[in-house]
Amino acid sequence: MRCGRLCQFLWLWPYLSYVQAVPIRKVQDDTKTLIKTIVTRINDISHTQSVSSKQRVTGLDFIPGLHPVLSLSKMDQTLAVYQQILTSLPSQNVMQISNDLENLRDLLRLLASSKSCPLPQTSGLETLESLDGVLEASLYSTEVVALSRLQGSLQGMLRQLDFSPRC
Repeated sequence: MRCGRLCQFLWLWPYLSYVQAVPIRKVQDDTKTLIKTIVTRINDISHTQSVSSKQRVTGLDFIPGLHPVLSLSKMDQTLAVYQQILTSLPSQNVMQISNDLENLRDLLRLLASSKSCPLPQTSGLETLESLDGVLEASLYSTEVVALSRLQGSLQGMLRQLDFSPRC
């Protein structure tokens, strides 16, 4: 006798009943911990202390500044820009930070999906087309300003996560 899909489902039921969803609070805590880790990594790079995140540097206006209220979508977009900038830098200092940003974006997407917020895919950003020219002219300044502003943005995101950001 053939029981079909119902028998298959009943056979899998004991396994499925033990699977538990990751509590959203745990994801939010992991997100905060990763942000703190990235901020610590930036602090460990000694030359990032020389520029304020609020300071304007000519030619580096494409690097995002501080935003007072960030939605999950805006956080993801901002991190995508920073990640693109950091992967363009030849410095070994920023490779781990860039990898951490990818993990942080994954956690933000998980938070967004728990709130049924669709985050647009931000893989190729056209705003950074002239990045190569800027890197040739001022590689060191780009790294310092990007890391400084990233640190400020991450601290802002950390505060926003305490208030359960909107989509």
